[in-house]
Amino acid sequence: MTTTAILSDIHGNLAALESVLEDIAGQNVDRIVCLGDIVGYGPHPCACLDKASEFDFCVLGNHDSSALFDPEGFNASAEQAIFWTRAQLESGQGSEEDSRRRLEFLCELPRTVREGDLLFVHGSPRGPTNEYVFPEDTQNTKKMEKLFSLVPHLCFQGHTHVPGIFTSHNSFLRPIEIPTGYAANDPSLRLMINVGSVGQPRDGDSRSCYVIFDGEVVTYRRVEYDVERTVREIEAEAELDNFLGHRLREGR
Repeated sequence: MTTTAILSDIHGNLAALESVLEDIAGQNVDRIVCLGDIVGYGPHPCACLDKASEFDFCVLGNHDSSALFDPEGFNASAEQAIFWTRAQLESGQGSEEDSRRRLEFLCELPRTVREGDLLFVHGSPRGPTNEYVFPEDTQNTKKMEKLFSLVPHLCFQGHTHVPGIFTSHNSFLRPIEIPTGYAANDPSLRLMINVGSVGQPRDGDSRSCYVIFDGEVVTYRRVEYDVERTVREIEAEAELDNFLGHRLREGR
């Protein structure tokens, strides 16, 4: 059975991505997939895109889309960061051919990938690129019923940077509650699995987060990385708000 490492929300944080890939190398994984937002916020969009282009597949995130088109609903620092990111992709590291290759890679990213009864999206099964599903949405019965009606069995997603598993019984299980993993091999189950964020965790834990799925069990991995390296690299870029680096220290 195929074992898959599922990443999301790298956000140009090369130090985090390198540490996660090093961890994956020791996990007997068959493939790596990414649920979007390779770029945005962080100081190394080009290098992160180059690494992501080697994964088995990636889906389109809202920041990836905004690097190509105009951002919608972004706060001031996020908007400034995405315009800086776009400039880096258009005329950043490497040759014109490198820039063209990166932009073409983003342009060709699908909004969803479906493999049998597994669905891979950035946001949600209803709004694959932009819809947020937060833990508190378990109180919104109508929203959750609609979302689960679109889940074939398992839906892997990111976007909120908050890892955990939504069950069709309107509960949300955080990684700390399932330290040995969550059995997901019952085909009658319907789950939405937020894999967390590699490059900008927001659950109060500064470590990168990703998921390994072996076809039966969903297991969360937390990986320490050199946060201060990324903070320094953001501070060195005048067009990136220092807050985007400082928040990494607390996982917020």
